[in-house]
Amino acid sequence: MARFLLAIAALLVAGMAHAQAGYRIQPGDVLDISVLEDPNLNRQALVRPDGGISMLIAGNLQAGGRTIPQLEASIKDRLSSTFAVSPTVSVSLAALATKEFEEEELDLIKVYFLGEIASPGLKQIENGTTLLQAISIAGGLGTFAAEKRIQVRRRMASGKEQVYTFNYAAVQRGDTVLSDFRVAEGDVILVPERRLFE
Repeated sequence: MARFLLAIAALLVAGMAHAQAGYRIQPGDVLDISVLEDPNLNRQALVRPDGGISMLIAGNLQAGGRTIPQLEASIKDRLSSTFAVSPTVSVSLAALATKEFEEEELDLIKVYFLGEIASPGLKQIENGTTLLQAISIAGGLGTFAAEKRIQVRRRMASGKEQVYTFNYAAVQRGDTVLSDFRVAEGDVILVPERRLFE
């Protein structure tokens, strides 16, 4: 009887894995991501409205519209250069998008990332996102980032550009100045490269 129950359980697990393999990931889905060689990279990721997810080292990845094996291959490809051997990446569906998430009208803004950031370029992010959250969405700072001189360049209604300087290193030490600074439509987040003795 125990063997029969084990066989049934194995068939159910295999069937679920097969069903997940062909499933196309949707915004609002929650994914379990694990990297066998580095448990620090294991995480649960909510697929954003733009279909993206963010991961340490791998940066910003497109998940929406892809199958789980395709996303696993993409993560593996991004991480390969940081491991001596090709990493073992596993992705599974932790939860499907809720109906509320699918129907919710999100207020998205366009923010641009330049310089020493893991995933530079245009990102559509939710209005009200803090600068720290925005940096996280772009995959975090690059290896050579000047952490004390991050700039947010904002075009004001008058047409003039306002530049805000952000000290990420100070926030890491516990300083709360500008830690809740909110990005706005059209902001350019510029992360300069650090100088030789900086």
